[in-house]
Amino acid sequence: MAADSMEIDDSLYSRQRYVLGDSAMHQMAQSSVFLSGMGGLGIEIAKNIVLAGVKAVTLHDPKQCETWDLGSNFFIRKEDVLSQRRRVEAVCPRVAELNPYVHVDMSSSAMDDNTDLSFLREYQCVILTETRLSLQKRVNEFCHSQQPPIRFIGCDAYGICVRVFCDFGEEFEVSDPTGEEPKETFIQTITQDNPGVVTCMDNQPHGLQTGQSVVFREVNGMVELNGTARQVSVLSPHSFAIGDTSQLQPYAHGGFFVLMKTPKTYRFFSHNPFLKSAHQAPLQIHAAMLALDTFQEQHSRLPNIGCLQDAEVLLKLTEEVNATLRNKLVRCLSRTARGTLPPLAAAVGGLASQEVLKAITGKFAPLQQWVGCGAIGCEMLKNFALLGVGLAKSSGEVCITDPDLIEKSNLNRQFLFRPHHIQKPKSTTAAEATHDINPDLHVDAHLNKVCPATESIYNDSFYSRLNLVVTALDNVEARRYVDSRCVSNQRPLLDSGTMGTKGHTEIIVPNLTESYNSHRDPPEEEIPFCTLKSFPSVIEHTIQWARDKFENAFVHKPSMYNSFWQTHPSAEVVLQRMQAGESLEGSFQVIKLLSRRPSQWEQCITVARLKFEKYFKRKALQLLHSFPLDTRLKDGSLFWQSPKRPPSIVTDESAKKPDQIKMPLSSEEEREAITQLEQAIATDSVTAGSLLQLSPLQFEKDDDSNGHIDFVASASALRARMYSIEPADRLKTKRIAGKIIPAIATATAAVAGLVALELIKVVGAYEFESFKNCFFNLAIPVVVLTEPATVKRTRIRDNIYFSIWDCWTIFGHEDFTLSDFMNAVREKYGIEPTMVVHGVKMLYVPVMPGHSKRLKLTMQKLIKPSVDRRYVDLTVSFAPEADGDDDLPGPPVRYYFSRNGETP
Repeated sequence: MAADSMEIDDSLYSRQRYVLGDSAMHQMAQSSVFLSGMGGLGIEIAKNIVLAGVKAVTLHDPKQCETWDLGSNFFIRKEDVLSQRRRVEAVCPRVAELNPYVHVDMSSSAMDDNTDLSFLREYQCVILTETRLSLQKRVNEFCHSQQPPIRFIGCDAYGICVRVFCDFGEEFEVSDPTGEEPKETFIQTITQDNPGVVTCMDNQPHGLQTGQSVVFREVNGMVELNGTARQVSVLSPHSFAIGDTSQLQPYAHGGFFVLMKTPKTYRFFSHNPFLKSAHQAPLQIHAAMLALDTFQEQHSRLPNIGCLQDAEVLLKLTEEVNATLRNKLVRCLSRTARGTLPPLAAAVGGLASQEVLKAITGKFAPLQQWVGCGAIGCEMLKNFALLGVGLAKSSGEVCITDPDLIEKSNLNRQFLFRPHHIQKPKSTTAAEATHDINPDLHVDAHLNKVCPATESIYNDSFYSRLNLVVTALDNVEARRYVDSRCVSNQRPLLDSGTMGTKGHTEIIVPNLTESYNSHRDPPEEEIPFCTLKSFPSVIEHTIQWARDKFENAFVHKPSMYNSFWQTHPSAEVVLQRMQAGESLEGSFQVIKLLSRRPSQWEQCITVARLKFEKYFKRKALQLLHSFPLDTRLKDGSLFWQSPKRPPSIVTDESAKKPDQIKMPLSSEEEREAITQLEQAIATDSVTAGSLLQLSPLQFEKDDDSNGHIDFVASASALRARMYSIEPADRLKTKRIAGKIIPAIATATAAVAGLVALELIKVVGAYEFESFKNCFFNLAIPVVVLTEPATVKRTRIRDNIYFSIWDCWTIFGHEDFTLSDFMNAVREKYGIEPTMVVHGVKMLYVPVMPGHSKRLKLTMQKLIKPSVDRRYVDLTVSFAPEADGDDDLPGPPVRYYFSRNGETP
């Protein structure tokens, strides 16, 4: 299919559209890219930009497949090496399989200093990898001179060092430099002054910077501001000045402002001016790679591995660029330059690919101009395969688990999957695809969720066989659970995640670092019930309201209906019991559902019309009856002021006034229900249980044919209109209602590469100082590396300390009493136990009545373990050194019920 028709297949690109937006997606669908070099870095870039959905990509490479390539290029196979195929011929059809909407072409002709470059005019962006610097400069100058300029990106990966260079022309306009979604901030006051000062409601931080502009809406009193843009001057986190407001009407109440996104123009230069200045790049790495360029020009090759003579030559060339360079770095670069470190190529390939998308779309701030750096599911498996993790011949193994099936939206960011894999299990399919990259890789694929319910599978014995755990989870609860299991079993954990162009990695090493649970993010704010029910102020409120209505109508009520008829299988018996005056829980609601259950299309329309009247007219009338527009609070201020919005009603003569709405009495409800059930039995509509079962729905956001998102979008839009809130389009509604985390292949590749680099350090038992956590935002772009937080140690007394990684052990037997346990703790660890707790159950608290008698009871009787339980973790508190201080909890005390219980 042609790339121009990409827009017809929204489900394939849904999560990417949340990041880039429709405009950028359409621009990509009309752009052609030239990419040279099919090594480890080049193939990463090719994968990412094809998954992104550009119109066409030409892959260029004159080299033949070599054995080296098997360790860095995941699309080259052993048979390609044996048959001496050209690299581009081997990878082109496999890259094309990633996305049927992208036209992938290939070229194997040599490109040198004499090549006519006019053929590049048909491309919007040119990316060069594995290209001599002199040729990069020549191609860059050609691209820079064109009108309009061709966007140029140069990428190099040599061993432990990489670099990326961007030149998008002398004037490159970016429509959205940050990619952050503007939020509505409500206003507390605006002064009538020069300058006027805006204060945010409830001291809410505005997050603005001086020089930015905001647009005002729904301001009462100072109405001249509405719809206008004002440049801000920040005064505090909660206030800012907006220029002269002294001649405007006095501010009354309400209103909000939104940051106005302003296009920004960036200026680029071609290669030459920045080579010696190392602009915005680590100077020493930059100098070393410049010397490496000179080495290649002089010797037509890279330094040989382990060659001391080549290392000294490179060191001398480097000193000519920067005399203060560290010798260790240069010698390491010389030793590794011929190799490619797959995780490093993946990380930089993700960053460079995002620059390609910026060059094409003008979305997000581009890199200016150099970047250099030293040494999640599918991407992670690919890295494992290329690194040789879990090789069967050395008794290694990679165990993966995922309960989900492959959906169409997975295809544009999970490169191991193809259209014919849809609705197949993710884990087994990924395992098979990874085996193509490295046939020696041993993958054990499971279909389970890792949670307390599966602890019989992922038990201590399972964790004891692991060297480390790598997660690619999408929620905090699962991360916390896996972290607790890793801490309990003393296993390293490598965690990561992405959201749009942002990504993070966190490395957790036993006895060295804090764990994931050592820090807590602020809890996600829930929308108050009264806000959802009566006082929505932003579109998120109306979407959540619509989502709740879906759950109530299509999940909760049908489930309740089914439960009732399972308890009362005969409608006749229910009728007899109700006629006898017996109260049956839920009977009124169930019979209402039964009597109103439509069997024809016209009845569906009637039900919908009644629902419309209830939700969008009667509810509003009732609210305005309780709180008229002129209602004032005790302090004299208006009830209906920002952020409260009064509902607006379109009334007609048939509309009932609020005080005329009849609320049935209980007895009337009973008589009506009995009558309805009698009619249902009389018309034979409930015989043979034909209408005594409903099918509750499970909200499914990714199936556009089921109408679920359409229901939420329509209901939300109607409620938004009623409260004068700007409605959201279907795409935004789907993202919020489905709690979809925006995803893009570039960030996924980058984060997986960064995690795999840390894996190398963990397996290699590197020192603490070498480990790095990372946060990046490819939209800005920024990459921040930090050392993990060191584990905190709590002092008990003297030289006794413990941390989250410590676990004390006590071995018991069948007759081991609580007193025996406390004596064992006292003798083995030198503390005086004051309290023993198992989970939420208090085994021993001296101040509790009767607890002193428990000292004679056996641990078996107190804990009552299951038959297969070998141990339990107990919390033992101890008395502090200083009198008057509260008792302190020590580390977990693992109590084994028998002496041989420690053996897995």
